[in-house]
Amino acid sequence: MEMRGMMGGFYKLSEWIMRLSVTNVLWLVTSIPFWFLLLTGLLGSETADQLKASIITLAVVAPFTLFPSTSAMFSLARKWVLGDTDVPLFKTFFRSYKQNYVQAMIGGVFYALLFAIMIIDFQVYLKQMNGFAIIAYLFIALMVLLLVSLLHFFSLLSHFHMKTVQLLKNALILTIGRPIRSFMMAIGTVAIMFVSMPKQLGGMNFTFLIPFFFGSVIAIYTYYNFNIIIQKMMLLKDAAAESDEGQASEDTDSEEDRNNEK
Repeated sequence: MEMRGMMGGFYKLSEWIMRLSVTNVLWLVTSIPFWFLLLTGLLGSETADQLKASIITLAVVAPFTLFPSTSAMFSLARKWVLGDTDVPLFKTFFRSYKQNYVQAMIGGVFYALLFAIMIIDFQVYLKQMNGFAIIAYLFIALMVLLLVSLLHFFSLLSHFHMKTVQLLKNALILTIGRPIRSFMMAIGTVAIMFVSMPKQLGGMNFTFLIPFFFGSVIAIYTYYNFNIIIQKMMLLKDAAAESDEGQASEDTDSEEDRNNEK
């Protein structure tokens, strides 16, 4: 029997807390090497050379751990947004992890390389080149765009069966072609990061979100926005198809009328 009222609301809330937290834990556990290196390497770097070495190491490890895990998490987020909230978490996560591993890894190599280059360039222009600090902040804007493109990539990977090159190309097209929705995705993702990060990194110190909700909330928020884009594109496609059919029908009728007149 379905519970209603306040008790029903608490029950649904507890279900969503369980879904998000279990999925987030699965995401973290299956990408442990990346997070371990992030904590021990990147945060412990004291010199520019150490920081550069840590970034390169993370860029090498991420495509084989973080990216496949994130693609599996987005597959679950897709199920939830499309209404399949009772999908088995463990089975769906690991099945998607296995199915999308190769494409997530290849895409991860591309994105990890770009992120590594931009982060290193940001550090160089900010700390080592006097008078070029403004260029460093340009790299921040580029990294935000790259982040949005990456989120689109994971959404596309979970939603469509495409070749990896097509996924990368379409992720870029969606980022540039849908600026308002992409901006909303960027703002929401950065806000979640800001709230979750410790004060030492400029955040609000709600670090308890990281092990239980950080990734899964970003995934469901991102895919929700991505789904809105796809639905609007499908409506436009259907309207264009109907218009073409109507035009073709009018052309056929006109051709028949000319034949009758002859």
